[in-house]
Amino acid sequence: VQLQASGGGLVQAGGSQRLSCEASGRGVTFYTMGWFRQAPGKEREFVAAISWGGSRTDYADSAKGRFAISRDIIMNTVHLQMSNLKPEDTAVYYCAVQTTYGLDFNRAEDPTVFDNWGQGTQVTVSS
Repeated sequence: VQLQASGGGLVQAGGSQRLSCEASGRGVTFYTMGWFRQAPGKEREFVAAISWGGSRTDYADSAKGRFAISRDIIMNTVHLQMSNLKPEDTAVYYCAVQTTYGLDFNRAEDPTVFDNWGQGTQVTVSS
């Protein structure tokens, strides 16, 4: 399984940015997909997740109302549209995917339920 993230970079506070992550793997089903982030000196934290069919989403309180997660089931791609960005959103953003069937979506905020991770993409928000 490979996860290729793109879309990071430098953006001014109040601006927007869209992250994408394409998952690939022969014979693999990508169930819940999610985004986490890690700022310097801090632990990795949950940002958003989306269920297999896209009908359910979950967001960290810090992301609600500003970020939107979506997925293209055919292309095995998950997107994170970020708006009204703040300097505290500066972090390395990681996409993650579950490839094991049957895991409870209610646990999507727990990074241990994801079994594959992307390499991370840096998002820097300047004030």
